[in-house]
Amino acid sequence: MNKRLGGLFISFEGIDGAGKSTHIAALADAFRAQGRAVTLSREPGGTALAEKLRAMVLNDGMDALTESLLIFAARRDHLVQVIAPALLRGDVVLCDRFTDATFAYQGAGRGFDLAVLSTLEQWVQSDEGLLGDPAGNSPMKPEVETVIEPHLTVWFDLPAEEAALRLQGARVPDKFESQPTEFFRRVAQGYADRQQNHPERFARIDASQTRELVWEAVRQAFVAKGWLT
Repeated sequence: MNKRLGGLFISFEGIDGAGKSTHIAALADAFRAQGRAVTLSREPGGTALAEKLRAMVLNDGMDALTESLLIFAARRDHLVQVIAPALLRGDVVLCDRFTDATFAYQGAGRGFDLAVLSTLEQWVQSDEGLLGDPAGNSPMKPEVETVIEPHLTVWFDLPAEEAALRLQGARVPDKFESQPTEFFRRVAQGYADRQQNHPERFARIDASQTRELVWEAVRQAFVAKGWLT
């Protein structure tokens, strides 16, 4: 298989407390068991620069535009330094959050302009030769100038009230985790809107089930794609 075409980009999404992080390591092990190289990362973060920006976003007070700009700046560095090189090597990239989180948290949760976020998405995630040739043609969509986005987004869907119960006493909350339940209701709706707009890219997982049933649903989503046996 051509390594340029062999990479897989998988993102994991859901409101805080949905339990998505629990299953990323298990999925990484499943891919490794089939001989695939796996790159694990997260957003905001994934590079030295992006981790510094993450700390600001999660802990410092700022308006929604500043917050969004910092997140997309971190995302660009993450794409250039980690995600694009890994995909070109043929790795499976498993990323804890990506752009859907920005539309859900900053867009739906914070009420920031979705049109501005869409513009930033186009600018920051433009292929620009990262995965294709200098003209911007991408092996993800040959002969088409495109944005880099996940091949599959695994969305852990959980009611905001249940997520809040799971988070109680788990750790010292950052500024997002400490938001009221109504904020997370808006974020959850933001994810639902993204799924409605990109149904071919989303795999919805009922995260209210037991851990074992959630993992089986995740595994089956990849079996159905032919990516796991």
